[in-house]
Amino acid sequence: MKFLCDVHISYKIVNTLKSIGFDAIHVNEILNKSETKDSDICEFADKKDYVVITKDSDFEDSYRVKNTPRKLLKISLGNISNQLLITIFEENIGNLKRLESEKSFFIEFNKDGITYRP
Repeated sequence: MKFLCDVHISYKIVNTLKSIGFDAIHVNEILNKSETKDSDICEFADKKDYVVITKDSDFEDSYRVKNTPRKLLKISLGNISNQLLITIFEENIGNLKRLESEKSFFIEFNKDGITYRP
């Protein structure tokens, strides 16, 4: 499984995902870096089969209306520490791996746990 972390996602998350064995990159490593438009991020992710990790609700809107990005993980946990977010990722590795063969999905880490929508 491959992850593309949006601009507001810490490099610590990218590095943690890599250490767990996933392919992970940050938006600052592609295209126009932090200036890359959301639509270009979606197109890049869809072409290369990345899961976009974001805190930005614009991606959720795009997923619902245009089904792009096809694979989206939204973090809706407010201002939490990177370490707590890393722990949440580590605790949900199995759940994430089960989604690997899915062509499209929306998953959200929120205060109630995890929400999954195919």
